Amino acid sequence: FPNPGEGGRSDGEEMRARTADHLEALSLEIERKLHKALNSNSQRLKLLQQLFADIALKVDDRARDKILSTNNEGIAPLDEREDGHLCFYEILANHYVKVPQSGRRILELIVQLWSQSFAANIFALLFHRWLFEVPLEGKEVSLRYSSALVQGATNVFWIDIQTNTRYFLPLYHYLLEEVALVPDQLIKISPQAGRNLFCLLSRFMLFYDQDHLLTSFLGHFPAFPNSFLVGGAADYFVIELTDQLQKLKVEPVLLHYLSRMTILQGIC
Repeated sequence: FPNPGEGGRSDGEEMRARTADHLEALSLEIERKLHKALNSNSQRLKLLQQLFADIALKVDDRARDKILSTNNEGIAPLDEREDGHLCFYEILANHYVKVPQSGRRILELIVQLWSQSFAANIFALLFHRWLFEVPLEGKEVSLRYSSALVQGATNVFWIDIQTNTRYFLPLYHYLLEEVALVPDQLIKISPQAGRNLFCLLSRFMLFYDQDHLLTSFLGHFPAFPNSFLVGGAADYFVIELTDQLQKLKVEPVLLHYLSRMTILQGIC
């Protein structure tokens, strides 16, 4: 990403306007890279991978001062974060909720690249809040976007697993606390996407240390068509968790999961 430009004014309103300009510049850079990927068959995968890496980057102190305004509802303060870092995708996702038209061109390009690797990842990072906080047109649009959200979130959570990092904890946290535990939000996506989302959150809950919300999470679990065969919410959670454990290859991550398994004593 280009470094945000300098500015000498300190007035609050002008600072917010300057911040918006910096975010618009970042959006234009994302749009440029997506256009380039769309027009280059041979370099498409590499370009999308680079863009994904860009938006997942940590924001350094200098850039943070320029792209964070005084009005940042929805972004957890640094002093409340265990790792103390902020990523570009968090700021951009917040921006596209406040200024939806800023992300519209980007969204149109992502849709054209839908079938490509990293397209769903980029969508999930940039538009996870937009999907639930900006009105959409029609159920078909919601179905397409909600499926891409779950797929993209699955991909990026596995990247955290494979590297034993927590870069995408803010995304997990949002999907858990602001969507899964809020019925009025969950109904904005298709029932199947909602069920898939709960299965996804079940698999990564222990990894992201969110098991203190397990009781509430199970209480909001949606009904499944085959629940009369499988059982209730706790049964689905255990099935997903067991399947996840069988897939883990990174020893520190597996040990982390095992260290938190005592949580199952309260639900089994």
